[in-house]
Amino acid sequence: MLYLSTRGHPDRKHFCEILLEGLAPDGGLYLPERYPQVDAATLARWRGLPYAELAFQILSLYIDDIPADDLRAICRRTYTEEVFGSREIVPLKQLEEGVYLQALSNGPTLAFKDMAMQLLGNLFEYELARRGEELNILGATSGDTGSAAEYAMRGKKGVRVFMTSPNGRMSPFQQAQMFSLQDANIHNLAVDGVFDDCQDIVKAVSNDLEFKRRYRIGTVNSINWARLVAQVVYYFAGYFQATPSEGRKVSFAVPSGNFGNICAGHVARMMGLPIDKLVLATNENDVLDEFFRTGIYRVRGSQDTYETSSPSMDISKASNFERFVFDLLARDGAKVRYLFGEELPAKGRFDLSHEALVARERYGFVSGRSTHADRVATIRDTYRRFGTMIDTHTADGLKVAREYVQAGTPMIVLETALPIKFAATIVEALGREPDRPAKFAGIEDLPRRVSVLPADAGRVKQFIAAHCP
Repeated sequence: MLYLSTRGHPDRKHFCEILLEGLAPDGGLYLPERYPQVDAATLARWRGLPYAELAFQILSLYIDDIPADDLRAICRRTYTEEVFGSREIVPLKQLEEGVYLQALSNGPTLAFKDMAMQLLGNLFEYELARRGEELNILGATSGDTGSAAEYAMRGKKGVRVFMTSPNGRMSPFQQAQMFSLQDANIHNLAVDGVFDDCQDIVKAVSNDLEFKRRYRIGTVNSINWARLVAQVVYYFAGYFQATPSEGRKVSFAVPSGNFGNICAGHVARMMGLPIDKLVLATNENDVLDEFFRTGIYRVRGSQDTYETSSPSMDISKASNFERFVFDLLARDGAKVRYLFGEELPAKGRFDLSHEALVARERYGFVSGRSTHADRVATIRDTYRRFGTMIDTHTADGLKVAREYVQAGTPMIVLETALPIKFAATIVEALGREPDRPAKFAGIEDLPRRVSVLPADAGRVKQFIAAHCP
């Protein structure tokens, strides 16, 4: 299996090359040359497999430069009941007729990002040891990617993490999870700006090819294909739990900011998983909802990016969206390069209104928007009727999911995080604090290790250079 850039670069690379690289040399994102096809017989064979074995079966379709026995061992080491709290790893819970919650937040940092990041940490350690090399990871987080990456990489040999985050814009619990880590290989950089500024810095540093090579810069954001393909696995796992046998379709509702989580659903659907609809849910930062309703992709500036009670989706430039547009435009790398490399920087928008119908009919995408009032109402209603406490992002997903429920087609809402990460809104909705795992008691009071920097790629590069031997 070889990988290509969404912007048409002629190079083709193997999985382990792009694992450590992040962005392609032309600024594009990597995708496989083709999506492996999974037929009904294969689905039937995979049904009932333990999650770790299902992960191995799916990942082995995309990874042919790690020996099968080694890849299987990595999957088994990653997806354990001890780490994720249940034998199913991603258990499904029925809320009401036809509507399910898929638990993705039982990992070390209580967010769905652990599902891929735990695997990525083990893949990095394996490949770096095989090469005898080191890697400096530069990331951007709006809340959950940072802690998931840092907990996955802490203590890993040959790996340093430099994680940017928007200063003061994460929840107190999210900040404490990251900034309380004292590991020498973990560096937190609080950037004076919004998440999109952090993401722009990561891309700018990654596009400085000389600096990237000199300091061995890699990424853990969902621009890294390895993270996205790991997320494909839980779509298959959810499908198997929601259906008794092959031949029935399901839909997934996905809280969406950077488009990585739902892009994994798109990949699963392209592989042949029987997905009817991919329901994209945004908060008040509704750039993606606007696109799927109108075909116009219009990014917002920092001043127009709202600070909301589902802060991990306070994003106005969706990095992984480029992967979907590449498929939407029949994999025309030159056109994608023009749209994302020229038109979007110059105009702040592009118009694919002629293709919007294709996005719905061929690829199954629909969308909707949720507000703070919607979140509070959904959290309150879900707790009152079902005794289930959900976080703010999951509430966005559930609210929009209900707009697209169809009789006979299970609707699976992907859980985003445990409610404790967004306690203030839970208290507003329910009048009580959410449950807190014992290991996180008093985390907000721990000493913090964080550096505050301006939203400037040059300053971040200086920091990296000063902390690398």
